[in-house]
Amino acid sequence: MTDFRSYLSVLCSMMMMAAALPGQQQTSVQTSQAPVYERNSFLGAITSHYRDPGIDPIRLANSARLESLLRAGRLYLSLQDAIALAIENNLDVEMQRYGPMISKASLQRALAGGLLRGVPPTIQQGAQSAQSQAIGSSTGGTGNASGATGAGSGAGAGGGGGSTGGTVITATGTAIQNLDPVFVSTMAFGHSTRPQSNTVTTGLTAIAFNSQNFSNAIQKSWLTGTTASLGWNMTGVSSNNPLNDINPSRSGNFQLQVNQRLLQGFGIAVNNRNIRIAKNNVKVSDLQFQLQLITTVSAIQNLYWDLVSFNEDLKVKQQALALAQKLYEDNKKQVEIGTLAPIEIVSAQAQVARRQQELLQSETVLLQQETILKNALSRTGVLSPTIADARIVPMDSIKLPPREAARPLKELYEEAMNTRPDLEQTRINIENSKIGLKGSRSQLLPSLDVTMSVQNNGLAGTGNMLPLPHTGLPVPNRVDPFFVGNYGRVLGQLFRRNFPDYSIGFQLNIPIRNRSALADMTLDTLSLRQAELQQQKQLNQLRVDINNATIALQQARARFDAAAQERILQEQTLDAEQKKYALGASTVFFVIQYQRDLAQAQANEVAALGSYAKAEVDLDRVLGRTLTRNNINIVEAMSGRVSHGPTPLPPEGASK
Repeated sequence: MTDFRSYLSVLCSMMMMAAALPGQQQTSVQTSQAPVYERNSFLGAITSHYRDPGIDPIRLANSARLESLLRAGRLYLSLQDAIALAIENNLDVEMQRYGPMISKASLQRALAGGLLRGVPPTIQQGAQSAQSQAIGSSTGGTGNASGATGAGSGAGAGGGGGSTGGTVITATGTAIQNLDPVFVSTMAFGHSTRPQSNTVTTGLTAIAFNSQNFSNAIQKSWLTGTTASLGWNMTGVSSNNPLNDINPSRSGNFQLQVNQRLLQGFGIAVNNRNIRIAKNNVKVSDLQFQLQLITTVSAIQNLYWDLVSFNEDLKVKQQALALAQKLYEDNKKQVEIGTLAPIEIVSAQAQVARRQQELLQSETVLLQQETILKNALSRTGVLSPTIADARIVPMDSIKLPPREAARPLKELYEEAMNTRPDLEQTRINIENSKIGLKGSRSQLLPSLDVTMSVQNNGLAGTGNMLPLPHTGLPVPNRVDPFFVGNYGRVLGQLFRRNFPDYSIGFQLNIPIRNRSALADMTLDTLSLRQAELQQQKQLNQLRVDINNATIALQQARARFDAAAQERILQEQTLDAEQKKYALGASTVFFVIQYQRDLAQAQANEVAALGSYAKAEVDLDRVLGRTLTRNNINIVEAMSGRVSHGPTPLPPEGASK
């Protein structure tokens, strides 16, 4: 029992040493996202590293802002409220919020010497407008902003199918050792019997042993390529052999062993490469969130301005139907009094039917657009009946800003270089590739390790009192009093270093031809060269994107000016033709034709104004200024809570 208590006391001491050993992660990891345990208790501090971190479940409840904008079955929505709802409720943004937490967990893994698991690279594209479902119709949609939407499809902020992140999945280069301290403890009890072929020495046909073994060790590795282990072993043996001087016996040893890599795997720069890459990936995940935010906000802006355009187009279709209906009623009265041929009623009635069809088509696209926008602004889509049945009333209208002097393309390019998150992402990825090359370059070297070992030994026990076979007489006591004792005597010998061992050794491992390491170095270098070329391609595409987006904005402005002028002229032409028709100098055919031309001119004006708004959105996206233009705070966006309140609703009974 005394032996067992001694073992437990040493075991507890070594466990406290293991818990107190400093880890690599203590100085560089932010723990704001980590779950909090009862750190005031000693047991809680020890067991916190072995518990489920307790990640919160996903949130599917919409923010209170959405309900606050509802009244009498209508959702009163300004552009700023639409952007705020997207930040608070959009699932693409919510999914990207997990990116920084994933990268921080990956950093923890790298600080422990584990392999990197990378950053999810995909950027989700925003919802597409219902305009694509109305292709071929006369609906006054905004189109593609004269090509502006495609301006950044190559390497733009959110353009294309997704942006690459700093993903490192495959393990190349020198293997990194476990950087967390490891405590190992074993306890074993055994009995063994060995039959003897020679009974002359012992006089026994079989020798039986009872053994108890207690072994404990702490191992730790460092970024220098050093590994150290401290071990303590105690063994107790008793047997039926009467010739053993000490029986039962207790032996033990303390052992310190240090292994140092001298060539392959030597140095902090080689062994901390995954930590540096993981820290860069934390920055990449933050940039990834910004990129997703830019993509989502730009998509919401386009959806909103399309909704405004579709509402204006609906008004144009209603006006065109009213004109056609009035012409039909006037012709019907003239036929009744005999001043007009009955055939003229047919033409006017056909025009009414055509306008009704166009109005129905415009209403369909408007309802589809509202559904798409509500789905993008809600965590549960249109699952809620109050949201699904509500009609959206846009509170903002498209306003044409005054003309400004065009900024030089060089100035716009420099602005984009400082604000585009995807450009910074690419730079960090190239830096990660260069850091990873250090491991592949180290793998080219032979492996040369030096191992140093220091061990203290001890032995104690009692004199053997077993009698000799056949005689019944005990063996004379020949035990040195220095060895008489129990585990306490063994520990005293160990700490006094009465029986020390020393050793040093070298191990050299030279792979013949070294093809695997050469191939890894070649592949990693080629991948780096490809990434550098991709960066240059991205910069070239940036200039193209800025140029195209600027041209698209200028063309959209010119298109609106021309469409507005055409609408004014068509109004004047129709008015003159109606006066001629009232005097009998024209026919129903020409009146109907000019009414159709005016309706088309009005639809073109609405579409041109919407195209200008989307061209502005795309230019902001290409220049990377979407967030600043819309006063979006990254910290608030990351938390999912926008500080500014919703736009006040219009007074009761007011029409928008």
